[in-house]
Amino acid sequence: MTKKLRWGILGVAKINDRLLPAFAKATNAELVGIASRSLDKAQSAAKAAGIPKAFGSYEALLDDPGIDAVYNPLPNTLHDEWTRKAADRGKHVLCEKPLTPTAQECASLVAYCHSKKIKLMDGFMWPHHPRTRQMKEFLKSDKIGRVERVTATFTFPLAMDPTNIRLQSAMSGGGLLDVGCYPVYGIRWAFGEEPVRVQAAARFQFGVDVALAATLWFADGRMANFDTGFTHPFRQWFEIVGEKGTLTVPDMWLPRKATYIVQYNEAASSEEFVVNGYDQIQCMLEDFGSYVLNDQPVWPAPDEATKSARVMDALLASACDGRIVDVAAA
Repeated sequence: MTKKLRWGILGVAKINDRLLPAFAKATNAELVGIASRSLDKAQSAAKAAGIPKAFGSYEALLDDPGIDAVYNPLPNTLHDEWTRKAADRGKHVLCEKPLTPTAQECASLVAYCHSKKIKLMDGFMWPHHPRTRQMKEFLKSDKIGRVERVTATFTFPLAMDPTNIRLQSAMSGGGLLDVGCYPVYGIRWAFGEEPVRVQAAARFQFGVDVALAATLWFADGRMANFDTGFTHPFRQWFEIVGEKGTLTVPDMWLPRKATYIVQYNEAASSEEFVVNGYDQIQCMLEDFGSYVLNDQPVWPAPDEATKSARVMDALLASACDGRIVDVAAA
């Protein structure tokens, strides 16, 4: 019989609508409990999803010895506090991205969890889809040569309602932390290196970035570009330009049909690769379960969140100050 990791969820956030079906399919996961600051809300969510236990506080869930790990989907500014509280109680944590709003906080949290011997991972889904590993192997094959340039986007339309936590500066809202973190991570993944300086321009509303476009430079002069935010239609494509060809992903972050298309310099036609039949949230849960239960190395490792956060710190500084910013100095 497959050993299962016993899970609890902190909160009844909307992301649970996508998370709960994945828990039901994950072969090494058992969803034991869900918590809310309102016991009625927790009980309602538990009943609707067939979850055995409902808790009227996050602390009560964390104190339950029958729970091994928690999913933390709370607002950005609460990730650090409740991940530490979970670690204090010996619970492993899969935390919704971004792990924390800043790189300094992120590095501190990663170190804290390590000191508590707690497994920690930020909840990016796309790295766990088999397509991602297949694309990385393709890049390593050198069929399109060295990566020269990456262009990416992740946008969706959001009503400019100041009550939405995505638009509240006090809750570390803004498009960059909400969805821009995906292109930042993807660019770093494609190059396999860290950018050394960045420049960004943004439109701000309610004190947060609602639209942002950026350029990232690497030490050898290669470049990447992306745009993100809440003011454009739903867009999620990714393009890797190599010396001998181009790899294009129509739906990089939330694959409906998990494809990627390769166009070689010498070929008039393109080649399409399809990796269907996977729920990337299920894959993420199972990978984290293997990390905890079997001590199987997991990618992305917690330090990757800190590296992305350093880039985002620099991007926000650039957008605010109108200057090129060194990543290490952000």
